[in-house]
Amino acid sequence: MAKILVSACLLGCNCRYDGKSCLNENIIALKKKHTLIPVCPEQLGGLETPRSPSERQGDKVIMKTGEDVTAEYMRGAQETLRLANLFNIKKAILKANSPSCGKGIIYDGSFSGQKCSGNGVTAELFMKNGITVCSEEEINFVDTHKKIV
Repeated sequence: MAKILVSACLLGCNCRYDGKSCLNENIIALKKKHTLIPVCPEQLGGLETPRSPSERQGDKVIMKTGEDVTAEYMRGAQETLRLANLFNIKKAILKANSPSCGKGIIYDGSFSGQKCSGNGVTAELFMKNGITVCSEEEINFVDTHKKIV
């Protein structure tokens, strides 16, 4: 039974910027064969829920209101990595497109709904530290008996 760190919003926790979740039944089903550990890097970084939406703009994370929340996102990523290391977790399923959790594709920083290549702050830190990351959109690549690819 593998331990997998999962974005808490995907497990039904109301921690997204809009105060809602994005419950994903396919991910919930993984608990039959794996230990799922929920995390919300934004909350661990000290951001409240609900909050203004944020997007990455280069190395910074900016709220739609114009507030720079890079420090909070970095703190949340570091705390999430601390939990992953504490529990010896090598796999994570993180929320697609998020400025914290997105992998490969994130919102482009214009708050227009457009996407671009890039990673969220936490996903980027995980990958730099040898943690395999996939999004809920890649759940078909999760073999419940093998590794996340």
